[in-house]
Amino acid sequence: MCKLTKWLIIGLGFFIILNEPIQSISQTPISSLNLEQAYQLARANYPLIKQKDLINKSAFLTIENINTAYLPQLNINGQASYQSDVTSIKIPIAGANITPLSKDQYKFWGELNQLIYDGGITKSQKQFEERSSLVDDQKVEVELYKLKDRINQLYLGVLLEDAQLVQANLSLENIQIGLKTVNAQLANGTVFKSAVLVLEAQLLQTEQIIVELKSNKKSLLQVLGLFIHQSISETTKLEKPIVTNIDELQIARPELKLYAFQDSLWQVQHQMVSAKLNPKLSLYAQGGYGKPGFNMLKNDFTLFGIGGVRLNWSLSSLYTQKREHQVVALNQKINEVQKDLFLFNTASQLTQQMEEIKKLQELSNIDEKIVEVRINITASSKAQLQNGVINSNDYLREINAEDQTKNNYILHQIQLLQAKINYQTIKGNQ
Repeated sequence: MCKLTKWLIIGLGFFIILNEPIQSISQTPISSLNLEQAYQLARANYPLIKQKDLINKSAFLTIENINTAYLPQLNINGQASYQSDVTSIKIPIAGANITPLSKDQYKFWGELNQLIYDGGITKSQKQFEERSSLVDDQKVEVELYKLKDRINQLYLGVLLEDAQLVQANLSLENIQIGLKTVNAQLANGTVFKSAVLVLEAQLLQTEQIIVELKSNKKSLLQVLGLFIHQSISETTKLEKPIVTNIDELQIARPELKLYAFQDSLWQVQHQMVSAKLNPKLSLYAQGGYGKPGFNMLKNDFTLFGIGGVRLNWSLSSLYTQKREHQVVALNQKINEVQKDLFLFNTASQLTQQMEEIKKLQELSNIDEKIVEVRINITASSKAQLQNGVINSNDYLREINAEDQTKNNYILHQIQLLQAKINYQTIKGNQ
């Protein structure tokens, strides 16, 4: 378990160093922390959370740009040309002298267009951008939800180290009691020096275990502190989570909302494909200065202007509309398949996790009985050691057996708690 803890600390430490900027953390340690607070603090201080605000701002600006489609559109144009021939009237007309147009012609004009109806394209584009923003935002939520699994590992890792520290200190006390008894017996000449040395060696080994457990706990707390952007000391109280009614919860993972948003996005795309076939209506006004103007018989620079209603109806999308709808429908089906696959995998994970919970519950129940027996055996051995019935090796063997039994119980209890929390996390209810 110690090796696993070390690898967990190293892995998470490297992940943070490589993926997150270093930020200053308050040096005043927090007094207490629960798992829900750890989730909230980790989410609030994770760099990815900033992306949500950027997505919203980007969507707002894009929609504002789309809205400009209904604002008057002004175009300024200029043109100068020379042509090889011009229209001329060579038939004499009494009382009239028609001067041919110049071969060099000039035109500078502005055109103002006001869209009245665009077939629903602008409305669909706005809806598409809004749904796209929801999809991107929900993708961030999916990534943020993965933080909970990392927090679970760190938080429960600290609880495990704490529980093992308590047990190691209890074992240390038992060894010290035995050592005190054996030292008294040595003073009375009833045992050899080796009996004392055996217990002293075990005492040192237990102290080593305590040092290692404290170091592991400190490392876990430091990594957890980086995630939640808070200073956590060894005196910070981590509340043990209470998990109930794990089999009555409904799946509420953020991925399901993501699939729903993606489906609504494809629905809007259906509307956009249909809107391309609709006619477009707009008002326009054009005014300018050039030679010639609208009077083609006047070969002078003059002002000119025109205005009216313009109808534009492109039927070219008839060639592709059916296939475009089919493509969108296929994307919807792909999204539905991905959703079904996610639900299948989630159900499979829940089934495995439930079996793990049942197994660990049974092991813990048996552990309780074994611990009770081992405590009685150790108590009996302590009395036997004091009466000289057994030697220090026999006493140490029973202490180690009790210690191993209690450590198994502690491990199974934490594993059971983690399995229940993982079950809730997989379902999206944690």
